[in-house]
Amino acid sequence: MRFQQSNLTHLNPIVSRRSRLAAATRAQTSAQPKASRRDDLEITDLRMFPLVEPVSRRRYTVLKVQTKSGIVGYGETVVVHPEDLELAKQLVLGRAATAYEVLRQGLAAFPSLQAAVNMALLDILGQFSRAPIYQFLGGPTRNKARVLMPLSGDSDGALVASLRGAQATGIRAFVVPTPASTAPNHGQSFVSVVRERLEALRTAGGEEVDFVLDAAGTLSPGDAASLAAALERFHLLWFDEPCRLTSLTALRKIASETVTPLGLGRHIYRSGDFQDLLREDAIDVLRPDLAMNGLTQIRKMAALAESYYVAVAPFHAGGPIGTAAALHLAASLPNFFIQQIPIPVAEADRKMRSDLVSGWEERAQEGFAPLPAGSGLGVTINEPALEKYRLADA
Repeated sequence: MRFQQSNLTHLNPIVSRRSRLAAATRAQTSAQPKASRRDDLEITDLRMFPLVEPVSRRRYTVLKVQTKSGIVGYGETVVVHPEDLELAKQLVLGRAATAYEVLRQGLAAFPSLQAAVNMALLDILGQFSRAPIYQFLGGPTRNKARVLMPLSGDSDGALVASLRGAQATGIRAFVVPTPASTAPNHGQSFVSVVRERLEALRTAGGEEVDFVLDAAGTLSPGDAASLAAALERFHLLWFDEPCRLTSLTALRKIASETVTPLGLGRHIYRSGDFQDLLREDAIDVLRPDLAMNGLTQIRKMAALAESYYVAVAPFHAGGPIGTAAALHLAASLPNFFIQQIPIPVAEADRKMRSDLVSGWEERAQEGFAPLPAGSGLGVTINEPALEKYRLADA
């Protein structure tokens, strides 16, 4: 006796699942965007928008990548020289957006540009496939990302005020700058000043907040070692850039003599440059700069760090497009720890950032930021706002 297809589907659950999958595939295919061929994703133009926030004077550059099909992708980086953009066009124009990794390697001589192009091409592919970027980067490992904000101010009082304002926006972890370095070696007086600063911030913030101490590579190895040992009881998330990376022996010694974790790497833009830090067991938290590396490069760095049980906390100090890209990256990293993002304090800066993007908001709740939900970057870029805030002389 021969069964009809409907009966076979009813009796065999495997066939039933296959039928449903086939129907879903047909529906997805019919819903594909207009661009459907490789040549439709050919890159036809690059354009940059240098921006500066009115109060903080924070600077960043938004890169727009246009394709033949009309799909537009956006990336973000630091300052880009117009001559570099023209050289990059010679390599990028006429290539397919799917060649994002080949183009990243080809633009290695222009780290900031390759980072922005990398973000923009992934944004294009996400829109084309109607999927968020983190799906291209291995799928989500989390549905929200812990975030970290740098405090601003030249005095302890200003830093306390910055902390209280940031707490109101939902931030629960903060980067604290060390006092300005005035001598090659400071001694115990400097340690006391830093301890008092952290105690004042702990009192103001309460036990629910966490801190990263940022020396920005300005301290001598001796001062860095003294601070790392003296501040163990504060249980810092990590001590960021305690001294220059050239002091590898000193960093290894600090790491071996204290339980305070060390964070390093925001001035590195080649995966191999992390090898010595990892091999020497001189690093606990990897800090690649989003604007100098882009998404796929940091994923490579993170994979390298994972084999050494090192966490990743990318550095980001730019605009809202970069923040959205950083959250997609965070979602894709198994060894992700926390993401540094800039939260503007001044109302004029907040307005500018909210004007630049819509459909998503830079915010945190109880220390975590939600992932952008849409395809590509998951945000809508308002090009009239890019034109409005674009530096007139750029």
